[in-house]
Amino acid sequence: MPPTLTRITVFPIKSFDGCEVSCAEVLPSGALKNDRRYALVDSSGSFINGKRTAAIHQIRAAYNDSQTQVTLSANSKKATFSLCDQQPELAAWCSDVLHMECQLHENQETGFPDDLDSPGPTIISLGSLQAVSQWFGGLDLHETRRRMRANLEVSATEPFWEDQLVGPPGESRSFGIGESVWRGDGICQRCVVPSRNSITGESLAKFSKNFAANLLES
Repeated sequence: MPPTLTRITVFPIKSFDGCEVSCAEVLPSGALKNDRRYALVDSSGSFINGKRTAAIHQIRAAYNDSQTQVTLSANSKKATFSLCDQQPELAAWCSDVLHMECQLHENQETGFPDDLDSPGPTIISLGSLQAVSQWFGGLDLHETRRRMRANLEVSATEPFWEDQLVGPPGESRSFGIGESVWRGDGICQRCVVPSRNSITGESLAKFSKNFAANLLES
């Protein structure tokens, strides 16, 4: 039986918690609607994200069904905002929690992906998540999902099954998901975020080194 799509996750605010959905609209750009639609930026216009600001891991985000409203919590602070009408208020709340000036920017067409050349969703297999969980005994499957932050999860149990969806460098490879056709444009280059606890931001020592060693052995 061929692998099937089993989970869709969008991340309405870049670097915040994701939101599992039963279906997602594909925008003309190839991005999923509401995925990384909003992003916090600092006074210089740079993204405030998990790569640079570990404290952002301590902010929890929960969305309504349409992803138009978010409830944020951190320590003893909690507030609910309309993403359409209360962007300045949301940014001010984050400024207070993170102790830095924040603004909330919006891009409805492509969102704010790390890879500006390929704004489409990231894909991972169940087998890859299970393998990484086994490599690092302290991680359960849920925590591994939160660290990897992929949009689409497929049921394939072979670790790194998704690598076959990408052609040689500079060459895309077509594949289908349901009635939609996609092009695999590259392997996602991961940053420091998977090495950190998704709740506390605490780093796991030698994560990258041990990940690479296990990958070579697999």
